[in-house]
Amino acid sequence: MELSEVMRSQHACRYYKPDPVPLDLLYQAVELARFGPQGGNRQPVRFVIVRDVLRRARLGEWYAAAWTAYRAANGSGATPLASADGTIAKATWVGMSRPAKALADADQFAAHFAEHPAVIVVCVNIAATHPTDTDLGRLSVVGGASVYPIAQNLCLALRSFGVATTFTTLLCAREPQVKELLGIPAEWATACHLVAGYPAAPFPAKLHRAPVEQLAFLDSWDRPLAAPADGPREPTPEPRPPRRRP
Repeated sequence: MELSEVMRSQHACRYYKPDPVPLDLLYQAVELARFGPQGGNRQPVRFVIVRDVLRRARLGEWYAAAWTAYRAANGSGATPLASADGTIAKATWVGMSRPAKALADADQFAAHFAEHPAVIVVCVNIAATHPTDTDLGRLSVVGGASVYPIAQNLCLALRSFGVATTFTTLLCAREPQVKELLGIPAEWATACHLVAGYPAAPFPAKLHRAPVEQLAFLDSWDRPLAAPADGPREPTPEPRPPRRRP
């Protein structure tokens, strides 16, 4: 598949076939994902791939509880949802083109979480990251730069093999229980969870995203990056070097 097609159709899948994802395919996906960027090449990310029925059932129970709280806040208009200590605001609104359908699909996803073929727990050794924003008086996010690009690489690799994924962080609130369930060492934290499986419906042809002009700016925030006068163009493939004859 072309990289542009993979990137434009890698969505949050809510409905999966029961078919397991072959272990050799998961191996190939991780083999590709590991080349994602990370600070100092410290390689702080590990993946725990959960296929065991009982362990998935427990993860499903915890996910359903977390989703219920999120859904209640969304439905009551409580935006944002406060953190336990009241210091962090957590958004609950969704930016989908059809919010009601998106939430209904997410309800179904949560109700059947334990039935999804594989749940991949993305772990990070926080001591091996180098967050440079810890003194800014806000939530630190920079450490994720050594984690989430690799997680997204895994999603893209799986998509290229015809496997769908869902990227979720709701279960991170249950980190102590998840670590005990899966025997994750104390120095490792959970950064996100990826559900993986073959989609029950075809991959989408188009995803709903904000246009480039709302996302990128040139030199200053008040100057949106404009499309070329003759319209966007598909990237030109990089020429391959000539093959040497033996």
